[in-house]
Amino acid sequence: MTIFSKIVAGEIPAHVVAETVEYLAFLDVSPLTAGHVLVIPKIEVDYLFDMEEDLYVGLWMFAKIVAKGVKIAFPCKKVGVSVIGLEVPHAHIHLIPMNNVSDMNFSKEKLKPSNEELADAAEKIKQALLEV
Repeated sequence: MTIFSKIVAGEIPAHVVAETVEYLAFLDVSPLTAGHVLVIPKIEVDYLFDMEEDLYVGLWMFAKIVAKGVKIAFPCKKVGVSVIGLEVPHAHIHLIPMNNVSDMNFSKEKLKPSNEELADAAEKIKQALLEV
């Protein structure tokens, strides 16, 4: 069971910003920028391109909605998208508020927000999603 499956099961807490029956979006605890969100299918699938078509397309549609909320909550030029999939064997999409290409550099030092800062960021995105 992956760390993301444990989040889905409620065994590990997360700062959830959006949820449906099939998908979950929550803040990255080691973000590249404030508002960095991970979007996952609740079903554990290691490789994004191994997902069944309906689940795959639905994940991207869900990510599109979440990205709109992220952009409202954390004004930026664009919300960058990255799929790497090496760090956790559970398909996931990174949504990263960005103003420069360097904001998407996974080699740079990650931020270390407090639990309170993460909670505030999650609330901002939740409120922004009400406007989408």
